[in-house]
Amino acid sequence: MTEGAGAAAPVSARCRARDLGLAPGIFAPGTHNAITDVAGVRVGHVTLIEGDATRTGVTAILPHPGNPFADRVPAGLSVINGFGKLAGGTQVAELGELETPIVLTNTLAVGRAVEALVDWTLARNPQAVSVNAFVGETNDGRLNDIRARGVTQDHVRAALDGAAEGAVAEGCVGAGTGTMAFGWKGGIGTSSRVLPEALGAWTLGALVQANYGGVLTMDGVPVGRELGKWYLKEHTDRGDADGSVMVVIATNAPLSDRNLMRLATRAMAGLARTGAAFSDGSGDYAIAFSTHPDVRRTAERRTHQSVIADWPNDRMSPLFQAAAEAVEEAVLNALTMATTVIGRDGRTGRRAKGEAIDLDALRAVLARHGQAA
Repeated sequence: MTEGAGAAAPVSARCRARDLGLAPGIFAPGTHNAITDVAGVRVGHVTLIEGDATRTGVTAILPHPGNPFADRVPAGLSVINGFGKLAGGTQVAELGELETPIVLTNTLAVGRAVEALVDWTLARNPQAVSVNAFVGETNDGRLNDIRARGVTQDHVRAALDGAAEGAVAEGCVGAGTGTMAFGWKGGIGTSSRVLPEALGAWTLGALVQANYGGVLTMDGVPVGRELGKWYLKEHTDRGDADGSVMVVIATNAPLSDRNLMRLATRAMAGLARTGAAFSDGSGDYAIAFSTHPDVRRTAERRTHQSVIADWPNDRMSPLFQAAAEAVEEAVLNALTMATTVIGRDGRTGRRAKGEAIDLDALRAVLARHGQAA
């Protein structure tokens, strides 16, 4: 089964973290509690579930409805552990801008995703002779036969073309189809925060591809320990910590690329709150971009020097808080929305099971800690 999903989330017996009483932080979420609460941001998924081995997919994030190559958004990148195959990261770090959408997929599909993103961009920009395609990844080889390389360029283009505003499908969809997190089934998760008027009234949204581990903590509750599953439980370095996570943060606040890099770094605080181990084999990346029209690098602004005003340093702290909160809740949504997936280990070929976290058991833990819905 190959599925494309844009705005509408599928009906599922699973539920989001807030339905369980988990509401990290102090700021309120936006309408959809998703990255698409930042006006103009669109998300598209292609989910690949084929035979008994292919469990993977593609997720695309488009920063605005226009041409991303001609109308570039400022961006900042943060890396806490660089065990990954991120494409396009060094140019973003150097120039502080995105010139393509963001594509997330599995480790061995990065090359095909770059090719597809270049083709998609060239088709819309006949004058272009260089394209910095931005593609992130995590390794879903525990459930997906990753060596079969099931993702094609057509799948990437379908995710880009199917991107939509509104509610975002979560869990075992798109680039999260085959991922694991904290020993349970991981996936795609998203969340948002809206600052009060006195702090700028800006919206910030986060989307995660959760495929990492540690000792799971959910809104301060030691869920991993209480449910008997955590990194180093058996006093070995082969626990549930290796993996990776990609974090995408969008905001409509008018930020410079330097402050977007600072904002992306605060995503790591959100991951830490979930109990992330940031282990040797985990690639932990975050990219943040601003959609505000006054800070976009348009063709005219790149040709004619102009003054671009941005939000001051001493008013950044509320956005930092919002980023940590949204990233934390996005991870929780990835876990609670994910369903159990049976696949094949991409390295051994043996049947593998990605078991979703038991929501009834989770409710019992939260009740003991006074946080049940």
